[in-house]
Amino acid sequence: MKRREDKAGGAADTPVRPRLRAVDELRRAPRDRYRRGIALLPNLITTGAMFAGFYAIVAAMNGRYVAAGVAVYVAMFLDAADGRVARLTSSESAFGAQYDSLSDMVAFGVAPALVTFSWALSGLGQVGWVVTFVYMACAALRLARFNAAASEDHSAFMGLPSPAAAGLVASATWVWSEAAGADPNILARAGIALVALATGLLMVSNFKYFSLKVINFRDRVPFVTLVAVALGFAIVVADPPRVLLVIFAAYALSGPAHYFWNKARRSSGDSAVEKHG
Repeated sequence: MKRREDKAGGAADTPVRPRLRAVDELRRAPRDRYRRGIALLPNLITTGAMFAGFYAIVAAMNGRYVAAGVAVYVAMFLDAADGRVARLTSSESAFGAQYDSLSDMVAFGVAPALVTFSWALSGLGQVGWVVTFVYMACAALRLARFNAAASEDHSAFMGLPSPAAAGLVASATWVWSEAAGADPNILARAGIALVALATGLLMVSNFKYFSLKVINFRDRVPFVTLVAVALGFAIVVADPPRVLLVIFAAYALSGPAHYFWNKARRSSGDSAVEKHG
């Protein structure tokens, strides 16, 4: 009887012990992985970008839409800087990538949507908050798709990048709020709603957009390039909201324009082949 109990106990312990060891290893893995700490500088910049997005929300709630727009621009600059700093300091990590994605959701998903809602969309009732939610949901889906394709080539983005989308919405809100004031009419509310909705849908579209990541800033460039950059800075400083609105709008439209241009070229090429054939 005793041997039978021992045999049964041994049979019960056999599959359990490896399972317990696997659980212990999984519990120890995160502690071992982060025991050396995380990189300070790139994650500090990411935190600054997230704070800029949070500040944009607070500023919009207090009716300071110009400050909210500037805060979104600051978040864009910091978001572009943190990845480059991480690569230059060889401190890229999975933690930094996930933290950057969460920061992008705050700065480029939640912040632009609530800034727009605070100024105009709240006056549209149910339509306003639906448009606000659609924009935020599209930003989240855009970031999730980007993270899922992190191992693929990013010489061209699939869908409008969330920083560019945030820049377009923030610029439109800034320009329109200066023209229409703190209490916009129904046309201004409907216009900004269409901009936010179209921008959100472009984020989850399959249109391809040019990526600045293909530019190697370490390469040598002709002298005239620096002259063009200086002129570009001067033009932007002359009227930041309107110039940036034109730039972001042109970039947002470049995806559909490139798609339909290629489609038209393929159609004309097929027609020429059929004609000569």
